[in-house]
Amino acid sequence: MLKKLFKSFRTPVRLGKHSPSTPEVLSSSQHPIERGEISRYATSIVERLQQAGYQAYLVGGCVRDLLLDIDPKDFDVATSATPEQVRAEFRNARVIGRRFKLVHVHFGREIIEVATFRANHPEGDEEENNNLSSRNESGRILRDNVYGSLEDDAQRRDFTINALYYDPSTERILDYANGVHDIRNHLIRLIGDPTQRYQEDPVRMLRAVRFAAKLDFDIEKHSAAPIYKLAPLLGGIPAARLFDEVLKLFLAGYAVYTYELLVDYGLFGQLFPASAEALKLNPDYTDQLIRNALDSTDLRIQQGKTVTPAFLLAALLWPALPARVIKLQDRGMPPIPAMQEAAHELISEQCQRIAVPKRFTMPIREIWDMQERLPRRSGKRADTLLENPRFRAGYDFLLLRESAGEQTGGLGDWWTRYQEISDSERRNMIRDLSSKDDGPGAPRKRKRNNSKRKRGPVGEDASASSGE
Repeated sequence: MLKKLFKSFRTPVRLGKHSPSTPEVLSSSQHPIERGEISRYATSIVERLQQAGYQAYLVGGCVRDLLLDIDPKDFDVATSATPEQVRAEFRNARVIGRRFKLVHVHFGREIIEVATFRANHPEGDEEENNNLSSRNESGRILRDNVYGSLEDDAQRRDFTINALYYDPSTERILDYANGVHDIRNHLIRLIGDPTQRYQEDPVRMLRAVRFAAKLDFDIEKHSAAPIYKLAPLLGGIPAARLFDEVLKLFLAGYAVYTYELLVDYGLFGQLFPASAEALKLNPDYTDQLIRNALDSTDLRIQQGKTVTPAFLLAALLWPALPARVIKLQDRGMPPIPAMQEAAHELISEQCQRIAVPKRFTMPIREIWDMQERLPRRSGKRADTLLENPRFRAGYDFLLLRESAGEQTGGLGDWWTRYQEISDSERRNMIRDLSSKDDGPGAPRKRKRNNSKRKRGPVGEDASASSGE
């Protein structure tokens, strides 16, 4: 009890200086949001914090989406209470984060995120405190725990459409940055100077693209202008964080439009440098394959089907792979080892930019490996491949390659028919394969050496014939 009491007396640390501003206030009759549309857990957190004497509101994307008649995927709360004070109010709460400290309040599977009002960072190195606020030489914020007022917090938000605060008790919306106006005009607009805001956090460039694609909004011209020039700043973002952002970009049901915007603003090459290079060298094929993969992903999401990042990442990276495989084969490496070596090299390079977890890199390599094995169908190989756990993903990927115009000698049709017919018909298909060529990419058959040789002991002859 004493611990809770002392925590409740704590004040927000390092309050930032701010100039008071008056928000536009929308009453319940001026907006379409109803309390029944809001998570009851989020409402209860806001009301409980208010009853404890703190300011508290629903904030950001949930308010924006409700105004657009979109079901919010989650509900966030902003409050004047510090993380420790929030933790003292809720037994089911946990303080998380170091760069940006906040609280997760757990209600079964639902998590409500509660953040303390933030303020602008102090100017000048002498005022910096590494425990609360720090930047690197390019201006990127490394630590963001400078707390402030509601007005400060509104100005610290990234986009105007996210600087909206809803009070479920009074059913009013507080709009500090003309966000409602921009929602009506379908605009993504940064709060403050765009160059400075992107330098503070370059991921805001990706967020601008994501919101534009998701909401079918335009990026306001002043907010869009610096993106192409500042795109290289993404190179300083931790690879693990960029992986999370890539999933948000491409697995939300609007991946095709997202891809177009990323290319237009020079951001795609910062995320997938090898694929961007392939897009320059072979634009038609690369663009078509990526678009087809993203279009298929969007369709599956719209249909409520599962999607795997592994297949999508395999498609995004594939256009950069064949040239590397050919280069290794030209050095004398057999096709399958060449594929495996090139895949390892490409994925290793990509993980330096985006930290793809091993649970996805392994399936990516297996899908690619299948592309070298699917042409090899003689004997029992076809049935063995059909039983492989990665066959379906490899087969779908083969069809994806063909849909982009890649010539495989009808391999996709062959495997489609092979899956649909009886065992006896399958045997006929295997017999019909050319005895000289097992299909594109198949190994060349060694010429039989008819010269007589002295037979050695059993095992010695086997070693010699196998080239060991």
